[in-house]
Amino acid sequence: MSNIFEGHLMLRAEARPGGRTALAGQSFRAPYYVGKSYLDTDSGVLMVQVANPTAGILSGDRLESAITVAADAKLLVTTPSASRVFPMNAGEAVSRQTFAVETGGWLEMLPEPLVPHRRSTYRQDTSVEIAAGGGVFFVEQLMPGRVGHGEAWEWDRLVLTLDVRVDGEWVLRERFDQSGASLRAMAVAAGTGPESCFANGLVVVPGADAAETNPAWREALHALHGDGVWIGATALGAGAWSLRIVAANGVTLRAAVQQVRAILAEVCPALRCGLRKL
Repeated sequence: MSNIFEGHLMLRAEARPGGRTALAGQSFRAPYYVGKSYLDTDSGVLMVQVANPTAGILSGDRLESAITVAADAKLLVTTPSASRVFPMNAGEAVSRQTFAVETGGWLEMLPEPLVPHRRSTYRQDTSVEIAAGGGVFFVEQLMPGRVGHGEAWEWDRLVLTLDVRVDGEWVLRERFDQSGASLRAMAVAAGTGPESCFANGLVVVPGADAAETNPAWREALHALHGDGVWIGATALGAGAWSLRIVAANGVTLRAAVQQVRAILAEVCPALRCGLRKL
């Protein structure tokens, strides 16, 4: 019996009459498991928690996910715990995820951090397509390893790619391809510390002025600099922004992401949805 997973996840959120968001379609196959959804009545956001009952990602795993938010629906997808990429004697694990948001829709993707273990190789390809008038907040967090076990920066290779289109316009294509050793060297050179953690984010502000390059919220984000946090926001055009956060450790990174979320809630009200764990 093979221990390799061909994981599959599909979610489609739609707005029902009266504006209430519901899951119009869902399907999943191990290692994915979709828990019961919860509607945050204050923000109107439907929260869905996706769990991995196998506790981690193994060599040879192939994971596919596709999440669609239809017009005027609001969806938050999170996970209950970190995604661990376990040690591999050979091979790699691959995840491909596609997110689509239709006009007036909102999607927040905020999984718990990725934790690559020693001798692991992992590739994750993410494609995001947002229609005009749609909004997205997507954050992927990276830990250096099992720091509590004295293991950091010991994975073999990590590849993270991100393609973003807004209203059919290609606004971002980026590729992160690093060994643990090279990222450790970068952290040392930058002076961010041996347990540095990273967050790569994307925000598309619904109805934003595409020509705006220095909104008030950007200054508030940059004010978070200091006390072990480095943060930057770069305009991509079409109301989309790339966010970068480096923190001295995991606790500080988690706090910084929550602060960013609170600041952006001024222009993205759906971020007022509480991150209740289901």
